[in-house]
Amino acid sequence: MSIIVFGSINIDLVATTPRLPVPGETLLGEEFFKVSGGKGANQAVALAKLGIPTQMVGRVGADDFGVELVNNLQSSGVQIDNIFVDETVSSGVAIIAVNHAGENQIIVIPGANGRVNQEDVERLSQLLPEATALLLQLEIPITTVIAAATAARKSKIRVILDPAPAQSNFPDELYPLVDIITPNEVEAAQLVGFPVDGEEQAAKAAEVLLQRGVKCAIVKLGAKGVFCATAEEKFFVPVFPVHAVDTVAAGDAFNGGLTAALFAGFSLHQAVVWGAAAGALATTKSGAQTSLPDRFTFDAFLREKASVRD
Repeated sequence: MSIIVFGSINIDLVATTPRLPVPGETLLGEEFFKVSGGKGANQAVALAKLGIPTQMVGRVGADDFGVELVNNLQSSGVQIDNIFVDETVSSGVAIIAVNHAGENQIIVIPGANGRVNQEDVERLSQLLPEATALLLQLEIPITTVIAAATAARKSKIRVILDPAPAQSNFPDELYPLVDIITPNEVEAAQLVGFPVDGEEQAAKAAEVLLQRGVKCAIVKLGAKGVFCATAEEKFFVPVFPVHAVDTVAAGDAFNGGLTAALFAGFSLHQAVVWGAAAGALATTKSGAQTSLPDRFTFDAFLREKASVRD
């Protein structure tokens, strides 16, 4: 059995500069680096590094970035047989400028991610009989996300949706197809139409999401912790205290930890604890996939910290 991740695969091209340029200005930068990313790929790597058999379904372009992205997924332990190389378009790229204050300017070119379609859903459907869960995000066309969730529902496979990037026009038909939805504060606010800035508001947001048809709503509150609600139970998991240096991919790490625990047969409460632990660990390192913890690091962290969470 395995977990399937269906979603985006990106390369991030990052330039650091003392300040951001104004229109028409050329600046000398300080540093340049490439980072493998995309919320789909990040979640696949998060799972694979925790030792979970993971299939990635998505698209890259027929370019050097595509080769690099697929090789990086494979080296992280992700099964790559169902990543389609699209000859008609570039790989997904994010061009990012970051200044000393941490402010950024980002241009995202969806590339192959924007071409993920029903053909990819058909490839996904062939894997469903051997899967226990399907992870989805919103960096591919929303119609394709709905089709994938529908296929998983028909196969009685658990659907875990990270509704990111945030969208205010989220389709109502998707909610009943979702078993677990995992928005952060910003995404939850976009979905429910009111600010979500603490446990009380998270509880209200979770109730709205349950009423719309999801079976479990998990609202990630960053440094404030995590609120989880189903029809049967509601609980809050406090944050694991760490020295955070970079929150990139922390949400993807959370979904990886959560799903890994469910794959291993743990309770929902313990799965949220695992998610919180993985997310906390990811903030202690820079980068996206480079920050995701391996199983040895994760288990050691849990042994040290989890006694105060249960």
